[in-house]
Amino acid sequence: MHMLQTLNKEAQLTEEAHRLYGLLKSVSKPEGGQWTYDDCLKAAPYTLAINRFKKEQNAVILAHSYTTPDLVYGVADYRGDSYELALKARDSSADVIVFAGVWFMAETAKILNPSKKVLIPAGHAGCTLADAITGPQVQQLRAEHPGVPALCYINSLAEVKAQCDCCVTSGNVFDIAQKMPGDELIFVPDLLMAQNLEAELKRRGTPKKIIAAGGSCYVHGKYRPEDVQKLRAEHPDIQVVAHPECPIEVCRLCDYMGSTKGMSAYVAGSDAKCYGMLTEFGLVNRLEAEHPDKKFIWPFGICEYMKRNTLENTLEALIDPHPDQVVQMDPALAAAAQKAIDKMFELAQ
Repeated sequence: MHMLQTLNKEAQLTEEAHRLYGLLKSVSKPEGGQWTYDDCLKAAPYTLAINRFKKEQNAVILAHSYTTPDLVYGVADYRGDSYELALKARDSSADVIVFAGVWFMAETAKILNPSKKVLIPAGHAGCTLADAITGPQVQQLRAEHPGVPALCYINSLAEVKAQCDCCVTSGNVFDIAQKMPGDELIFVPDLLMAQNLEAELKRRGTPKKIIAAGGSCYVHGKYRPEDVQKLRAEHPDIQVVAHPECPIEVCRLCDYMGSTKGMSAYVAGSDAKCYGMLTEFGLVNRLEAEHPDKKFIWPFGICEYMKRNTLENTLEALIDPHPDQVVQMDPALAAAAQKAIDKMFELAQ
């Protein structure tokens, strides 16, 4: 009997490894090379266990595109950018929400599901944007500019969302900003996206003065015009795409600027065979898996906060989460922050 159980387990692991390898064989690693069958065999015990435990607990796993491909394709029920996953969190019927991402994302899921258990495998994984400004700082900024509407990027903490009129994502920021009243607009916490926002509104014929505060993404903020120039010099037929968290002088040189979802859609709808990706490595991995016939050139850029989510701590969060993995929210703060999130859903329609 024991030998039969062992053989069944080995057969299960082999089957799971083959499933993972079929999904990941076109996916590259940051250190070079691609995912191998052995890599998938090492991941298989974790993916099998996680997928079993999530069914037992009626849990749903949301994985941001910047997390590792074994999470994204091995155990995630939904994968995408901040807006897509916020919608999935809002509409979920699961009892438990596991958010493989960073802290502000898990906070958003908890705000939208106050009575549910929300877990984040990486614990208090930060974000250089979300950590760049506080609620009291936004309050002071609004006092200095009375009557000016305030938008906050979704990459912000609940205390910041609670001080703003509306939340936005990189996919809907331009459209929502156009809909806000007046010719001035407070935008936090991304200084670089604020520049791209002001330029795009002017291009659309609806100019607004953007009053910005905060910081920048430590991944996207490091790209420079010479990175675009180098890509074009080495690959004459390349299409270069960038995230609006990149500096404006970089975005102006690219073929497309847009959100994670927008970049994915651009690649899917383009006939080009080679793309320069000025974004985080996780999106490159997703595109490699989903478009194995296309080539993706990635200069640099890894979010170490996103990469703190692993199969190991995802399993830990499901079985026996430690306090940092359990998202708790003050009800009054959550209610105030939800107003900005709900306004985003309303205006994004």
